[in-house]
Amino acid sequence: MKEVLLKINNLKKYFDMGAGVTLKAVDDVSLHIFKGETFGIVGESGCGKSTLGRTIMGLYGVTEGEIVYNSLNIFEIKSKERFALHRKMQMIFQDPYASLNPRLTVAEIIAQPMEIHKLYSTKQAYLERVYHLLESVGLSREHAGRYPHEFSGGQRQRIGIARALALDPEFIIADEPISALDVSVQAQVVNLLKKLQIEQGLTYLFIAHDLSMVKQISNRIGVMYLGHLVEVTDSHRLYEEPLHPYTQALLSAIPIPDPDVEKRRERIILKGELPSPMNPPSGCVFRTRCQYAMEICTNVIPKWQEVEKDHFVKCHLHNEEIKGNQTSQMKVKMR
Repeated sequence: MKEVLLKINNLKKYFDMGAGVTLKAVDDVSLHIFKGETFGIVGESGCGKSTLGRTIMGLYGVTEGEIVYNSLNIFEIKSKERFALHRKMQMIFQDPYASLNPRLTVAEIIAQPMEIHKLYSTKQAYLERVYHLLESVGLSREHAGRYPHEFSGGQRQRIGIARALALDPEFIIADEPISALDVSVQAQVVNLLKKLQIEQGLTYLFIAHDLSMVKQISNRIGVMYLGHLVEVTDSHRLYEEPLHPYTQALLSAIPIPDPDVEKRRERIILKGELPSPMNPPSGCVFRTRCQYAMEICTNVIPKWQEVEKDHFVKCHLHNEEIKGNQTSQMKVKMR
């Protein structure tokens, strides 16, 4: 049986915008991540992906719910225990240009977390560790004395990965680590992450909006829409048999590298605009853009349910209590 490393229960993260307005960035999300796997999170910009990752890391406080890491509730343990826990959990940030201090050398950037946690007693020991980390991410020890502006975007992201590995973590949140990189460099960074995962037994939460790239690296994938997790299953099943209408629309947007097939296939075009998280629709948050919306979708929030083994979805179309042909019609249209 697989070991659960991280478990999130009914997590909510709201931001007070003033004047009585609340932004619901993450709204009632539950998921679990197995040790050693890569769990991908995908969705449109503004759906709450990055907020979810930052809340797990403790950069944001929790409005409601719990985050359990190795049987420890992150927000209930003492500050000293949480400080030790942060050695196990690290983050790779989206922008390799903004996430590195331009006034520090590469060696200082990578050594900084080790110095905070007082891992070594001599400067030479820190340097040896920095050299090892640079070589592990495909750079050399000669790069240690340079500054961030002397590197390309891909090289900077490798430095960010080296910094994340400095404390020998078990779990890494990669927040869109390839979105700011050239296409030719993206595959190199993804391959590096997969290589490091095998060598060091890492567990990833991989956040991205590039569905084709997420498929390459993820064991399981969760789809987010307007702060809600709407579907979770293994990567192959999600691409072969998506159940939620939003997932189907996302997948239909992926271009097929065959001009004849691409020309014949029918795209699913979502109607309307993305609602504001400060004023989300009642009932199902996707109903205003869903071609299968029913009366129940207006008033009742869908249940999070396992409709097939290890395939979870939040949609009234797959509720056993609701009769009708909407599900079969949806599958026919997808084909």
